[in-house]
Amino acid sequence: MCGIIAAVAKCNITKILLQGLLRLEYRGYDSAGLAIVDKHGNVKRLRCLGKVKNLIKKTEKENLMGVIGLAHTRWATHGIPSEINAHPHISEYIFVVHNGIIENHEQLRKKLISYGYYFTSETDTEVIAHLLHLKQKQQGGSLLEVVLKTIPQIRGSFGMVIMDSRNPSILVAVRVGNPLVIGCGTGENFVASDQLALLPLVNSFIHLEEGDIAEISQNKISIFNIRGKIVNRDLIKSNISHDITSKGIYNHYMQKEIYEQPIAIKNTLIGRCTNKEIDFSELGVNIGIFLKKVKHIQIVACGTSYNSGMVSRYWFESLAKIPCDVEIASEFRYRTLQVRKNSLLIALSQSGETADTLAALRLSKRLNYIGSLAICNVLCSSIVRESDLYLITKSGVEIGVASTKTFSTQLTVLLMLVIKLGSLNGMQLELQHNIIKAIKMLPHRIEQVLTKDKLIKAIAKDFFDKNHALFIGRGDHYPIAMEGALKLKEISYIHAEAYAAGELKHGPLALIDNKMPVIVIAPNNKLLKKLKYNIEEVRTRGGLLYIFTNQDIGFKNNEYNMKIIQLPYVESVTAPIFYTIPLQLLSYYVALIKCRNIDQPRNLAKSVTVE
Repeated sequence: MCGIIAAVAKCNITKILLQGLLRLEYRGYDSAGLAIVDKHGNVKRLRCLGKVKNLIKKTEKENLMGVIGLAHTRWATHGIPSEINAHPHISEYIFVVHNGIIENHEQLRKKLISYGYYFTSETDTEVIAHLLHLKQKQQGGSLLEVVLKTIPQIRGSFGMVIMDSRNPSILVAVRVGNPLVIGCGTGENFVASDQLALLPLVNSFIHLEEGDIAEISQNKISIFNIRGKIVNRDLIKSNISHDITSKGIYNHYMQKEIYEQPIAIKNTLIGRCTNKEIDFSELGVNIGIFLKKVKHIQIVACGTSYNSGMVSRYWFESLAKIPCDVEIASEFRYRTLQVRKNSLLIALSQSGETADTLAALRLSKRLNYIGSLAICNVLCSSIVRESDLYLITKSGVEIGVASTKTFSTQLTVLLMLVIKLGSLNGMQLELQHNIIKAIKMLPHRIEQVLTKDKLIKAIAKDFFDKNHALFIGRGDHYPIAMEGALKLKEISYIHAEAYAAGELKHGPLALIDNKMPVIVIAPNNKLLKKLKYNIEEVRTRGGLLYIFTNQDIGFKNNEYNMKIIQLPYVESVTAPIFYTIPLQLLSYYVALIKCRNIDQPRNLAKSVTVE
């Protein structure tokens, strides 16, 4: 969730660290800081509350120069957002930046206080700095040796980079639960929590694996396991353009990424979706034999990925005839599980680093699943590397905190998987071909619905003074209502809830009045007649209705506080993906009208790498 960048080089690294922090802003944060050592061993630490631009202003006054240093954007866990809680944290000559949570920090803090250490912050991170300092005082040794001796005392999840100002040529990086990547240069090397921070500098990366500890200098990188044994990790070349973070003609990343969905889906289909079948040969030559054994699907996910899993449950059961359960990963990992026979676990994640989903995946390996499949947007992520099989969504880098194109491409991959499993379980060829045709038409359908942009922008004005909203849908559009509500609340800060439309009479109707907007997803399908009864329930109680539909449903626009948003035609099977787009636009424009920070909504982060 937080952002880390560190560098050891021959040139002044101040600008490198600051630019890296700017590229990590999308991850979400509340404060920022850096520490740099000059060639004489003098250290300067600067920290500030708020945006990286505030830190840049501070550095401009100091004329910082140095060839080794580390920087951080903090997302508060222990201790309020403040300058004193911002990283890096220090214990005399030990400097630490850290992502994650130290679970036994209270016990360690008491121990360190008994040894005379004084704490200047409320963070768990300061414990690490003092603990390393204590170990070095007691036993001596290099920074790497001290880290290797200290890590076993720390419980929790952490990605951290450590610097000793007395030896300003070495960085030590530790990965236990939280991702870190090393950027490999010539006469310079870097560490970051996300390769996006390093793309303008290098295109060769080493992704640290669980338990790795790396010692990094200008000309050498050595990686060890938790027992101090040298391990080898692959050097990976990145083909991601360093200007991927440009907004281009758009005002926000979210807006850009909404409009990128047609091409993102096209990229996801390339090589996988022919006119007659789904080709998942990327999963191995024997994948058909393996998938034929699957008699149950268990999906684990969080947030938006959970909503995409909920949509796919309808598809797996109605089309592929395979029972499917979907569970929030944080709940899955903390209950007693009964695994069904021949069950395949599917881990859904945008980043591939979501802490709860990764923990659920690791738990599944101790249970009786026949295998695990990751559906993810990041090839080198932990969830991808630790799954038996993986399918990459190919949506491209997504920077806006509110996921848009990764949601639609996740659903595209899931629907292709449904067809593949269905073909192995007796799905009629005609049905397979119809679904494939619908998927191939989907980018065009989305391009058509994006033409409704101005209409939705006009409707968004109605929400300027609203603090609550309800979303309703039926069948495979109920999870789309859930996703619509999530998008509205996370970027506009309007309290929004989603209900299966049939549940209105079981409580939510009590909320309906002439100030309550109710957003209805009303595609032309077999449940439309039932849904019209629910619309009538809201209408007769004075609710403000906003109905997204692709046909004349018998109600008049602007009658009885009702607005009908007429959408283009879409095939029924892909309608859930299609109907997501106008809801994304609605949330975007409402947030814009309310002057919210759309790409970096308060209190949220793009990649949730802590519980």
